[in-house]
Amino acid sequence: MVLGIVRCTQSRSFLGGRWALGAVPLLFLLVMLVAPAVRLLMEGGSADPWAPWQDAYLRGRLLWSLAQAFITCALVLLMGLPMAWVLARLEFPGRGLLLRSLMLPFVVPTLVAAMGVMALMGPRGLLAQWGGPDLQGTPWLLLYGNLFFNLCVLVRAAVDALSQVSAARVAAARSLGATPWRAFWRVEWPAIAPWLASALCLVFLYCFSGFGLALVLGGQDYATVEVEIYTLVAHELQLGQAGVLSVWMLVLTGTVAWAYAAVERRMAAPARADTVPRKPVQGLRAWSAVLLTACVWVLICAAPLVAIAHGAMVSGATAWRVLGEEDTLLALYNTARFSCAALVVATGLGVAHALAAQRVLWLRTLVFLPFIVSPVMVAFGLLLLYPQASGSFWVLVGAYALLAYPFVAKSVAARLDSLPAHYQEAARSLGASPWRSFWRVTLPLLAPALRRGMAFAAATAVGEFAASLFLSRPEWVTLTTLMYQHLGKPGAANLAAAHVLACVLMGLALLAFLLIEWPAREEDSRA
Repeated sequence: MVLGIVRCTQSRSFLGGRWALGAVPLLFLLVMLVAPAVRLLMEGGSADPWAPWQDAYLRGRLLWSLAQAFITCALVLLMGLPMAWVLARLEFPGRGLLLRSLMLPFVVPTLVAAMGVMALMGPRGLLAQWGGPDLQGTPWLLLYGNLFFNLCVLVRAAVDALSQVSAARVAAARSLGATPWRAFWRVEWPAIAPWLASALCLVFLYCFSGFGLALVLGGQDYATVEVEIYTLVAHELQLGQAGVLSVWMLVLTGTVAWAYAAVERRMAAPARADTVPRKPVQGLRAWSAVLLTACVWVLICAAPLVAIAHGAMVSGATAWRVLGEEDTLLALYNTARFSCAALVVATGLGVAHALAAQRVLWLRTLVFLPFIVSPVMVAFGLLLLYPQASGSFWVLVGAYALLAYPFVAKSVAARLDSLPAHYQEAARSLGASPWRSFWRVTLPLLAPALRRGMAFAAATAVGEFAASLFLSRPEWVTLTTLMYQHLGKPGAANLAAAHVLACVLMGLALLAFLLIEWPAREEDSRA
């Protein structure tokens, strides 16, 4: 009985420690996100809340933002699910490399991704040079950019989901006479549907609240609500209309984020042991499926990156001299120091939030606030609430960390959900305190997920654009803002310099991803 009381006291102490950890990210969100957002929304307190739906122009922006997000979700589902099935069910040379490289577009900065799409499909892009149409001024640029950026989200989720399907259930369905197609719809599809719904919610959030891709690829006719908020605040000083639009953005994206968190929590379960094994590729149909998967990867994921590299290589030696200029060296230094500081802060916040939110749905939902609140809205809210924000190093780093730490929290939380409870119970039964069992048992098991979350956080910090654009001093120019400055200037020389800087920025983001995520071989081998 005494031992039970001691263990109960230790458990309460551990839970109290978790809540104390949870207070840190909650306070951070309150100071860096909620308070600035409320301050900006107060500017639109006197505006009509239904004005965006009554004005034909703003209503068109809202409807197009919703439409392009839904269209992208449909496209990634139609293209990503067959790719995921091939990667999850077939074993072929280069499968691991293909699975890893699918994540490369996701870690490339959005501004670089937009430049890659323009270099491929723009007026001077490879497609136009080869006699193809110029797609500038059409919705296809933004839709292709969304597909490039988000296809990997669904593919990886679907691969993970298919790896959790019970082999015994599939074998039972086949033994009862079900065809492979019928077995998929009656057994596999119900098992993977929650995973797909979760991934599609995330894709919707990225598309609906995205800024960089829509700013460059949307143009005047296909700009999204995010770009409209930026225009209203930065160029027209219409804070009232911007505040009302921001409220509607919060309502719509908040609903999707709540659904995402609920679905993710429901599908949390320890990994299965009787998974369906991958089969060697045999026959024409199987090899055709592998070839088609590789072709989709080339056309959607690799082509924009190749177009950027091609644009940088054909720019000539003069364009590469931009790397030796003083502004470029300063931008490289600023990017490195801002990103490193933000990664340290984001890692601590992400782990603390994941531990505190393991069994609390509303706290788990809060980690998506940086995704559902407009980065433009946050940046201007910081300037209004903290006028000194434009000159504060730690406010800028905090804005970087705000956008990066959800990746750490989400990755660690998902891994915590899949850990069997008896691991910690075994450590506790041997006399380990709750904190000792966490450090000696839980943390080593979380290491691969932590590395993955840090990889995405590092890539996000390296390519951050909105916070750098609004909160930094002139001497704090980063690679993204310097590249945007070159894009805003006329002349082929500035475009060539932008291609070179984009190539460097792409290399830095990929290097950050590879250095942290690549050693996690055991996790990818299970995918």
